[in-house]
Amino acid sequence: MDDMERRHAPNGPGAQCLPRQALDLIGDRWTMIVIKALADGIQRYGELRRDIGGISQKMLTQTLRSLERDGLVLRTVYPVVPPKVEYTLTPLGETLLEPLAAIGAWADCHMDEVVQARQRMEDGVRQPVTRAMASPRP
Repeated sequence: MDDMERRHAPNGPGAQCLPRQALDLIGDRWTMIVIKALADGIQRYGELRRDIGGISQKMLTQTLRSLERDGLVLRTVYPVVPPKVEYTLTPLGETLLEPLAAIGAWADCHMDEVVQARQRMEDGVRQPVTRAMASPRP
């Protein structure tokens, strides 16, 4: 068994590591939002900043650098004055659009339930959720 097979084996050393790495890749506060903002095509930094409410310049810069490092975003700098910089999703970044849309759809369907569960816990009501109480899977 070579290294690649070991990493992907159900009980291999990387079995839990790869999904965790994938979640780390997209799991921070701003990554999904930036990817969604870039889903419509090429954008300049200022456009992204305007489109993404509440993100600081520092966080947008860090998020874009991280996405570029991971091969999800392409940064193109044009040699003009003033500098012109554009961002777009790479083909690899585009592969995240469908899973992120699925997460968004899940949130649309179930966040009310999550909010209610949180409220019950804050109110001190520890009511276990059973399969019969949970909404059916779509």
